[in-house]
Amino acid sequence: MPSVNPPRGMRDFLPADKARRERVLAVIRDRYRAHGFDEIETPVVEDYERLHAGIGGDNEKLAFNVLRRGLDADAIRDAADDPAALSDLGLRYDLTVPLARFYATNRGQLPSVFRAIQIAPVWRAERPQKGRYRQFVQCDIDIIGDATSRAEVELLVASLDVLDALGLEGGTIRINDRRALDAMLAVFGFAEADRAGVLITIDKLDKVGPAGVVAELRERGADKRAVEAFERYLTRPQTKEYLPFGEAHIRKALPDGIPDEVVADLAGIGDAVAAARATTDVPLRFDPFLVRGMGYYTGTIYELAHPSVPYSLGGGGRYDGMIGRFLGQDVPAAGFSIGFERLVDLVDAQTDAAASAVVLIADRDVSVAQLAGLKAALVARGARVRLEQRTKNLKGLLERSAADGYTSFATVTAETTADSLEPRPLS
Repeated sequence: MPSVNPPRGMRDFLPADKARRERVLAVIRDRYRAHGFDEIETPVVEDYERLHAGIGGDNEKLAFNVLRRGLDADAIRDAADDPAALSDLGLRYDLTVPLARFYATNRGQLPSVFRAIQIAPVWRAERPQKGRYRQFVQCDIDIIGDATSRAEVELLVASLDVLDALGLEGGTIRINDRRALDAMLAVFGFAEADRAGVLITIDKLDKVGPAGVVAELRERGADKRAVEAFERYLTRPQTKEYLPFGEAHIRKALPDGIPDEVVADLAGIGDAVAAARATTDVPLRFDPFLVRGMGYYTGTIYELAHPSVPYSLGGGGRYDGMIGRFLGQDVPAAGFSIGFERLVDLVDAQTDAAASAVVLIADRDVSVAQLAGLKAALVARGARVRLEQRTKNLKGLLERSAADGYTSFATVTAETTADSLEPRPLS
């Protein structure tokens, strides 16, 4: 028999799982809308050339491409070594490239500073494994048209508000700046042409440790003196956690020679987030080694972490050069993406349960008209209602209903009326 499982790296969601996901998404939407962001929608496919224009980083290698219509077997064989000849469209692998195209298309109808929400599935030809899927949901907010650090502050405050609303205490956001990274590498003596490769190696710090990073830099043939200078900085006796998030601590974490403007921008973001949250104990941490792999970042970068898991729950940064690829003129932009598939598993099941979900269990002699009337009365009161026929295994029926997110039940006989209906808790 053929397999009845979904394709590898893709999943079915049972009703309780789907309801849970939608409740978490509703919280995310609500909080982001409260901060002035407006939701948009873009097609699931984009032009092949756009998805492979060199702005998607390694994700471009993972794109699912759509075969051109009308190609016969000979044409496919002749174009086997030319993907662009075989495909004219592709499934989106993130929401940032479609947003850049969306803005270029619709900018005449948008405000000068545009705050966008995108919540939608994306597709990547990943090697399926725990936590990595070929189809998954991304939750992005972006601000286009604001070159000041106000954009970063709005993104961070709104995203921290989402964490609070979901009950995810203890989350932190690590922050760095691509300009600080570039200046730091210049101070150590790395040539400008080598810095992109050096950053790729530094991005592995959490996985291979300081010794592994230094060893790889030497294997890459990086400048010996620059590697030695970086090794001294990397292994100095100082913690990576700089508290509180302030200018003095940021300067202490960086070598001499970093532009004052960059340090001031980072410190200013911390001050503004603290003011927005009315506390000096803001969950921001400066990390001079944070890189983020996407090459299109031009300024501030950040990642969301939670102590319960060893991986990030999202992140983003400023990408002022991307939209200019479509418009021919640079437009400032910054964004934050929540890793929904990772985040949803951390939300306490008890905190997102439906407020009123009732199972009506009817005897066999109850008429359809009576049941319809009782159900309509409960629905009018704001309840979610499921009808079930009484079975011999009542315990199993109740357990299944509870697993599906129902919170109470009521038995219905021929004598039951809307006034006498009194649902009881399932647990």
